[in-house]
Amino acid sequence: MARQKKKWSELSRRQRATILSVGSVQLSLAATAWADLARRRAEEVNGSKAKWAALIAINWIGPILYFTKGRRRST
Repeated sequence: MARQKKKWSELSRRQRATILSVGSVQLSLAATAWADLARRRAEEVNGSKAKWAALIAINWIGPILYFTKGRRRST
């Protein structure tokens, strides 16, 4: 049997706080990745800056991939 989705008003205070906290962390991670990408020269990025800008929009995975694979190491 499928579970019915809860409305925001049906969630407990703790559930609401958890959702808001996780969402804030994800948004901060994405904003930090986009800011870093904007400041870097194209030569300092593995691949296209446009590709990374789009990939960063993918929740959690995009920003983490950018920070681990998208930036070239400084020499």
